[in-house]
Amino acid sequence: MAATPPAMNCAQAAQLDVTGVPGAPASVISATVVAATDNSLGKWEACRVKGLVAPQIQFELMLPTKTWAGRYLQTGCGGFCGNVSYDTSAAYGCAPLTDGTFAVAADNEGHYGASATDGLFGADPQLRVDFGYRSQHLTSLVAKEIVKRFYGQSASKSYFAGCSEGGDQALTEVQRYPQDFDGVVAGAPASNMTALAVFDQAWNAKAVLDRTGSPILSVNDLAGLHAAVIDACDTLDGTKDGLISDSQSCSFDPKSIACPAAADAPSGFCLTPVQIEAVRKVYGGVRDEKNQLLYPGAQPRGSELNWAGWLIPRSQGTLSNQGGFAVNTVRWLAYPGPRPSLSLDDIQFTEKSFREITGRVSGIYDSTNPDLSAFRRHGGKLIMWHGEADPAIPPAGTIAYYQAVAKQMGGLARTQEFARLFMLPGVAHCNGGQGPDKFDALTAVVDWVESGKAPKSMMTSKVSTSGAVTATRPAYPWPLMAVNTTGGPVDQASSYTAQPRRSAHQTTDWLGSFRSGYEKTCEWVNGKWVCHKGKA
Repeated sequence: MAATPPAMNCAQAAQLDVTGVPGAPASVISATVVAATDNSLGKWEACRVKGLVAPQIQFELMLPTKTWAGRYLQTGCGGFCGNVSYDTSAAYGCAPLTDGTFAVAADNEGHYGASATDGLFGADPQLRVDFGYRSQHLTSLVAKEIVKRFYGQSASKSYFAGCSEGGDQALTEVQRYPQDFDGVVAGAPASNMTALAVFDQAWNAKAVLDRTGSPILSVNDLAGLHAAVIDACDTLDGTKDGLISDSQSCSFDPKSIACPAAADAPSGFCLTPVQIEAVRKVYGGVRDEKNQLLYPGAQPRGSELNWAGWLIPRSQGTLSNQGGFAVNTVRWLAYPGPRPSLSLDDIQFTEKSFREITGRVSGIYDSTNPDLSAFRRHGGKLIMWHGEADPAIPPAGTIAYYQAVAKQMGGLARTQEFARLFMLPGVAHCNGGQGPDKFDALTAVVDWVESGKAPKSMMTSKVSTSGAVTATRPAYPWPLMAVNTTGGPVDQASSYTAQPRRSAHQTTDWLGSFRSGYEKTCEWVNGKWVCHKGKA
């Protein structure tokens, strides 16, 4: 694509007046030139514009000065956000990005945060809503207006990519604002956020602690537990490679490695009765007093090496990441007003508590509407992806949502015309883990939008710290998976073909549901904070 030169210089961009953007009054704070050698997104010179959308949505926009090809890309953020950063986790080696064909924007999701688990912003109802669904939409309106004025023409195609909370932002855009983007990449989405952060993550955090708050499992136990899981389930997916490609088909019971009676010396790694109970709770998922699941998934078997920090506290007297998110959610986001004294012990795993909390706030925070009709009519294309060894967000929940989309949108074949899901074996939360975790979904969605080439597979790679590629493997659209049918090396993509996964028709029953019409729109009306059903 031919490059479009700017219609103004970067100093002039600093003087742009964007206070009149409809519904998104904003201001430009600064605009400075970034040399190609200093640009972390690629080797292209840019005009970095920093700005603010009322009330506290900080954003940044990187405008190529010599290489823009008419595209706009907005990226999401992780955790509770609270700062501006670019997420390129699903754009490894993406030439359109590294070559500077995109104008690239990101925002802080409407607030400042001291850490990824800092929920203090929830003391303000407006900031809750900006975090829940407004920030990425308003950022897109303002950033696109700046792009239009800077280049003298609008972006021809717009894209969004994010993982974790960024994946939730991606699906929020698809569901609430289907006209904003032409192509969307949603990785490991925290889309079912209320059930996830309040109940699933609190359940896991409590399951691995004893009554004194000490960890029942240590970080040193994870390798032995993981080895036992791999020994039991590695070959169920048709490939012996130390990875589990279909975590839902693995039913490993930790009792199988129970420590022998006290009179007998254990011959290897084993679990005590208390440890067995803890691991069973984690694998079994959060349940209420009637044994009903409160989240459509649970900690995947095969993710154990990734539990350190996420499930198992790294030091005595501290909470795991999941515990931190749960506590901050119930203190600042789950009730009409702040409750800063609440702790993990105050979270009740009951149907009543589930109904009350989700009924109150899921319409603000969640992106679980399976009706993507408006996005499909817009011509939008969606790539979802999730690591099978994700310790933070159960991959089964993403599969459950995609199954609901397929049911709502006329079946799998019709759904795959515009939305596809890829599951990555051995991959942890957004990146890392034991499996190939580097891939380029951004180029895939650009090719789908601009050339009509639906992704039949995506190449994934494992890359060493020195940059060497140590393994490659194709990823196929769910419900297919890569299986070594040739007998070739397990670290080479050429050894694999697409095969159906055993759990393809497996469904998850839980207390909630994927449905339309749960969304809320909240705003100040005559000095009163009012929420009503319906999208903004």
